[in-house]
Amino acid sequence: MRSSRRIRAAGLNDRGASSIHGRGQAEDNIFEIDREREASARPSGFEELFLDVHDRLYRALYFITGSSADAEELMQDAFLKLWERWDRIDSIDDPVAYLFRVALNGFRMRARHARMAVRQLVPPAGSRDPFDDVNLREDVRRMLRGLPPRQRAAIVLTEIFGYSSEQAAQIMRIRPTTVRVLASQGRAALRET
Repeated sequence: MRSSRRIRAAGLNDRGASSIHGRGQAEDNIFEIDREREASARPSGFEELFLDVHDRLYRALYFITGSSADAEELMQDAFLKLWERWDRIDSIDDPVAYLFRVALNGFRMRARHARMAVRQLVPPAGSRDPFDDVNLREDVRRMLRGLPPRQRAAIVLTEIFGYSSEQAAQIMRIRPTTVRVLASQGRAALRET
């Protein structure tokens, strides 16, 4: 329907050729008249703009998103933002361009949020899996429980908490050399398991 209006406005007859101009000039006139009509025809109301732009915006968003549901939602968000600013429509240079810009910005924002969510859910390549850490801790606990209490204390204080043998000796109330011997015996027992 819109294309037939353009043809009539450009002065084309039913065969598609202009009665005044050659074919190339007639096609140029179609585009000029269409651009002029869109630039000069400011919408008189929100409903008129909605009816005029709805299909174009939806199709564009469908091709961009690949999803009819996403296209519909982005389009509705864009129209809602325009509706909220409708009392200041005169300050918006081109309401149609504004709608497209708002919809595309919404699409980019959704894509950015989706990428961030994926990064949080999926660890980067080469990083440790948190479940592996849990399994490793449980294995270490099980192995440490198999050691005698003094060897376990010496290993935990020196290897896990990073105390020096002198500090561990003060905590355990034994000599530093005894801490080193106990830790060495404990490491040897852990290697065997």
